Amino acid sequence: MTATKSASGVFHIGGELPVRRIGFGAMQLTGPGHWYHPTDMDAALAVLRRAVELGVNHIDTADAYGPETSEHLIRKALRPYPDDLVIATKGGMTRQGPNRWAPVGRPEYLRQCVEISLRRLALEQLDLYYLHRIDPHVPLADQLGVLTEMRDEGKIRHIGLSKVTIDQINQALSFTPIAAVQNRFNANESDRKMLDHCTRTGTAFVPYAPLDQGNLAQPTTDADGTGQLSPAQRTLAWLLGLSPVVLPIPGTTSLDHLTENLDTPIPLADVVRG
Repeated sequence: MTATKSASGVFHIGGELPVRRIGFGAMQLTGPGHWYHPTDMDAALAVLRRAVELGVNHIDTADAYGPETSEHLIRKALRPYPDDLVIATKGGMTRQGPNRWAPVGRPEYLRQCVEISLRRLALEQLDLYYLHRIDPHVPLADQLGVLTEMRDEGKIRHIGLSKVTIDQINQALSFTPIAAVQNRFNANESDRKMLDHCTRTGTAFVPYAPLDQGNLAQPTTDADGTGQLSPAQRTLAWLLGLSPVVLPIPGTTSLDHLTENLDTPIPLADVVRG
């Protein structure tokens, strides 16, 4: 999969979808336990709108966030969408309550997930669609087969995988190209072998929980040597410097934190090993 990055900090997902390397993760724009509506709907809408105003053109969501809440908020806040906005969503996870999740990879269910996300987001095509989790009880060929069919039908542009191993990626590649991988990755939890794999193959690597749910954004007196960056900015700059394929998606419900995250400088070097 061809991928490029410019000096301005832009990466091309699938070799063709240019996105700013710092995106926005919409998972937090739901209630406690990622369940139901946020406490302040207006604040959630304001964060989404401000993110786009500040240059974000890669928003990550999933039908399981809420469930459904996050996709509804994106539509309400941002439609009509800017021409360059890439909305990535996911399917294949069911919800049984706050902080409860279970994968379902039956082809008929995944087809339903795609169709309803298209309707919920008011889109004719999903730019990037992740299999949210691989269902161990359903053949991977069946799970990716239906997503490939829907890509061929024009309903999905690129396919991604979430929370996977390198072996699972290699298995998936026998069925379809994989444009992006989204795994948990931060300074406290890092899988360098996965990062190196994505770097070698030019696959977008989208670390979720890049700030370890705020643990890496705590105040500190350490200086970064290039002017005083906040802990969150220093952490995001470290991630960006690891590889040009890294696309962090920090999420927040705070306008101040949003601005802080997006003010993170893009490292000049394409690859800086941390």
